[in-house]
Order: sequence, then C-alpha cells, then structure tokens
Amino acid sequence: MSLDLADTALGRPRAAEQSETEPSTTRKRPVVAITATLTIIALLLAWTVAAHFKLVSALFLPSPFEAGRAFLRVASEGFVDATLWQHLSASLGRVFAALVATTLIAVPIGFSIGASPIGRGIFDPIIEFLRPIPPLAYLPLVIIWFGIGEPSKVLIIGISMLAPIVISTASGVKGVDTDRVNAARSLGATRAQLVRHVVLPSALPSILTGIRIALGVGWSTLVAAELVAASRGLGFMIQSAAQFLVTDVVLMGILVIAAVAVALEAVLRWIERRLVPWAGKA
Repeated sequence: MSLDLADTALGRPRAAEQSETEPSTTRKRPVVAITATLTIIALLLAWTVAAHFKLVSALFLPSPFEAGRAFLRVASEGFVDATLWQHLSASLGRVFAALVATTLIAVPIGFSIGASPIGRGIFDPIIEFLRPIPPLAYLPLVIIWFGIGEPSKVLIIGISMLAPIVISTASGVKGVDTDRVNAARSLGATRAQLVRHVVLPSALPSILTGIRIALGVGWSTLVAAELVAASRGLGFMIQSAAQFLVTDVVLMGILVIAAVAVALEAVLRWIERRLVPWAGKA
C-alpha cells in the first residue's frame, strides 16, 4: 500500500491540503482568544458593578473580591472538614473513574450499534431510554440498589456519560467511507485490520467528541451524585454552603467547577489535535 493510499484510507489529508487549511485555522485562533477574554472581563465588570452598587443584596450576590477571599480561606483553612483541594480531588476522582469505566463500556456498544443491525436493535432502545432521564430521577433507585457508598456516586455520573459516547461512536462508525472499506478489503485486510486501520481512525474524531461532551455532562451531574451521603467533593461543599447561606463559598465552588471544566476541555482538545490532526481538514 502506497503512502498516499494509506493516508486516504486513514482519512488523513495530504500535505498540500493541510497547508491550505492550517493558515486559516491559525488566523482564527487569536480572534477567538481575544473575544473570549473580552467577554469574561465584561462579565466580571458587570458582576463587580452590581455588587458595588448593591443592585442585588450582598447576601445573594457577593462581590468577586469576596469570592476570591473565600477561595483563599477554603484553600488554606478548609470548609466542612476538608480543604478545597481535598474536595476537588474527591470530585475529580469520581468523574474520571466514571469516564474511564463508561468509555470502556460505551465505545464497544457504539461500534455494535454502528456496524450491526442486531447490535442496534439490542442497544439502541436502552440508550434512547436512558438518554432523556435526568440524574435526579434515577438517584433514589441507585441508592436502593447499590447503597450510599462511593460506587453509587460513580454510577450516577457514569450513566449520564453513557449516551453521548455511545451515540458519537455509533455516528462515527456509520460515517466510515465505504470506498475506504472496500479498498482495504481488496488489499486483503482481515476484519481486525479493517477495524484497526480503517474504521477506528475514521471514527476516532467522533469518539473523542463524545468523550468531551460526556465529560461536561459528568461535571454537571456531579452535584446530584454527591447528594448520596458524600463527605467530600465540590458538589457537597456547594450544597453545605447553600444550607447555611454562605453564598461566597457557593459562588466560589461554582467558579472552581467551571474553571476545572474549561481546563479539562482544553486538555481534551489538545489531545484531539495530537491524535486526529486530520479531523475537519479532509
């Protein structure tokens, strides 16, 4: 198999095509970064003005400076028997455990749905049943079945992550170019080689997109998951602060969750550029 044919079979654009698309992408990045920075600054200014002129009571909307002091206080002294970093590590552990376990289950299911009518008939109704159900709806059932330990929290987050990864994987498998599959078969590729060298590289951008979406859904489910008799975690910290109207800690916790989610999204986008640099450029 020649280099050009291999690149085509794997969905990678040739050097000439890459040189046409990369400059436009490079030009767009500074504009996006500048616009995002200005948006964040504008929101912070609006928040500061509203707090300074007491447009909203300080009990309900502390200033950004008070949220910053709460961050330093909780990071050093702690809140509800744990520091901010202990809460953060507990939440990250739950989310990543759920992400790894769900990915190992969801990707094969997605391949089955995308490649086999029988697999689609078996798994598609289950995924479509779970997809619209909010985590709080099945939270009591998970507690009854699995108790209030750590597995229940991971399970709640994992169930919420399942559908995005399965659907994205199935979409990526269905979207594989049949000409590439036929070309690989004509060259004598086995079924395993076909999956490894043609189907998986073609579906990988969709799989990574599903993982990115699932990670965001997992973070949004974190607060619900930590309702289950948690003693540490960002969601638990926010709920505890809300019960005592410690609004600066509530806002600080929300901002920490948002900042971590943005950081994880940036890391996943970097991984995506490294693993599938041809995605969106073919």
